[in-house]
This record gives sequence, structure tokens and C-alpha cells, in this order.
Amino acid sequence: MPSTRPFRGPLAALLAGWAVSAIAHGVPETDPAVVGAAEKEGKVVIYSTTDSAAAQALLREFRARFPKIDVEYDDMNSTEVYNRFVSEAAAGAGSADLLWSSSMDLQIKLANDGYAAEYASPAASKLPQWAVWRHQAYGTTYEPIGFAYNKRLLKPEEVPQSHAELAKAVKANPQRWTGKLCSYDPERSGIGYMLITQDRSDDPGFKDTLAAYGVAQTKVYTSTGAMLEKITSGEHLLGFNMIGSYVIAKGKKDPNVGMVMPKDYMLVMSRIAILPKAARHPNAGKVFLDFLLSQAGQEIMARKSDLFAIRAGVTGEFTATQLQQQMGDKLKPIPVGPQLLENLDQAKRLQFLREWQAAVRPAK
Repeated sequence: MPSTRPFRGPLAALLAGWAVSAIAHGVPETDPAVVGAAEKEGKVVIYSTTDSAAAQALLREFRARFPKIDVEYDDMNSTEVYNRFVSEAAAGAGSADLLWSSSMDLQIKLANDGYAAEYASPAASKLPQWAVWRHQAYGTTYEPIGFAYNKRLLKPEEVPQSHAELAKAVKANPQRWTGKLCSYDPERSGIGYMLITQDRSDDPGFKDTLAAYGVAQTKVYTSTGAMLEKITSGEHLLGFNMIGSYVIAKGKKDPNVGMVMPKDYMLVMSRIAILPKAARHPNAGKVFLDFLLSQAGQEIMARKSDLFAIRAGVTGEFTATQLQQQMGDKLKPIPVGPQLLENLDQAKRLQFLREWQAAVRPAK
């Protein structure tokens, strides 16, 4: 009969000490066999929409923890991530080991279309239920979507504090705002299309808001960086549907850049990670995913990358907990799941883009 007495001795002490150290340092709970297989693969290839600068601290820590796994990090916009992956998968020659994109709907489409491998990450239980779908798509961040504006050119009393206030300001003084608004191009940017169609669902005055964007002759772009540069220079006064993590990071370097968290509602975006079935280094992809979701990875997001951690129990300024305390029920997290596919229906997409073009007529 097995003994029920607690195991003691040098090995027990060693294991106990390792466990305490692992918790203290946030070591991922990846199966050692998966880590061993990943180290034999020797490389992980990541296609990502997250700017290399924002990901740098994460990549540095991953390399320090897993020196036998070389990291190839390809930074591109959301449409490029999707198109490149689909083309490579169709060619059958293998592709990236992990796709990490802010275009949540395109990531879910890939999973729904059978491109994603199923993997039960040990960190899944630490995430909100809405952030995990079929163990194929994982929300990794909890990022506010708001307004970025030029503090030098807009007085505090001129800064709109909600979508409704923005529409009202434009209509009250169109000359002030003509050519001075910017946002993502929903025709060329996957995340831009997703965010504006989410606005249509959450903004009760969306028709008026869209009309105001047209009055202002909104200029459109495919990257946050380009918009922030235009806002910094004064070419634009304000950008809407801006990824808060990038705006805050820019504001740290340039005190003239400010951010508004809209008080009527604020969308919350999560960068979704999936592991492709076509991966050349599937185990290395699992190790990187587990690292993104680990306590250590999430702490880096919250403290060094300004990406807003989603995992429960993470402390710091840029966390889901902090945002929830600040904004309460005004937060509108976009769930990771099949409901994101609705607006990707080709007929619905074309209809919305016709409405957008008719109202906004963005300059090309």
C-alpha cells in the first residue's frame, strides 16, 4: 500500500524550491516534452501586427528563457498577415508557427476555416471565458480603443469625450475639423473594418457619427504609426478608433499626444494568437503562445510593452483590472468567437463599404 506520509528529503526540498522560484519568475507551465521538441526544432516564426518596438521586451525575455529557440518576427499590417498566410498555406510549403494579429475577425475566420491547430494552453484558465475559442484562438491582450489628439492644437475644452461629442463638435464647426480627422481605412485595413463595424453595433447614434466623419472629410490610413505622426505634426487634430497601447506609448515620448477613453462606450480589442496547422515548427509555436499568456509574459505586456495584460492576477498600470476599475460598464470587449464572422460575409461587407464610401468619401 503506498505511503500517505509527505515525501521528504533533498529531492523534495529541491522540487519545492523550484516550484517557489517558478511562481516567482512566472515560468510558463508548458509541458517539458513540448519545450524539448521545440528546442530540437530550433526556431519559431511569428507573423504579427504588433509593432516590433512594442514586442521587443517580450522577444528579449523569450530569447533569454529559451536560448535554443531562434525567433523570426515578421511585423506587417493585419491584411498582409492574413493574405500571406493563406497564400503560403495554399502552396503547401508550410508557413508561420504563430499568427498574432489585432484583426480579430480575420483570425477567427482562419480558425473557422480549418487553418488553426487545437492546443489547450495551460494558461487558458487564467483568461476570461470570452477570450478563448475552441482552444484554437486565444485573446492575449485587453486594449482600449479610443481617440488620439494633438494637445498643442486642441484646448482641453475642445477635446471630445465621446463619439457623440465628436460628431457634435464636427457639425458645430465643420471648417475647424475639415481634413483634421483620421482613422483606419476599412477597405484596406482588417482591424479598421472590424472596429468601424463594431461601432455600428455599439453606437446608438452611428448614423449621425458616420455623417460627421463625412463632413470632416476623414483621412484614412493602414497603420497607427502613420496616423500618430500626422497628429503629432498637426496635420490632423484627432484620430478615432486608435489602438490605445500605441497612443499611450507615443504620448510617453511626445507630451503633445493625448488619449481620450470615450465615456459613452469604449471598445476593447484583444490581439488573437493562433497556431497554424501548416506550421513548420509547431512545438515552438506552442511554447511562444504559452509565454505570451504566462504570468511573466503578461507582466511584461503590462509594464514594458504597454499592451494591456488580459490575464487575471497581473498587476501594473496597463491591465484589464485597471481598465475595468476606471471605466466600468462603459467597456465593450470584443469576444473571441464566431460572432466576429458576421461582418465578413461578402455581401454584408460590400454593403457596409458602400455606406462608408457614400458618407465619408475618403481621399485616396
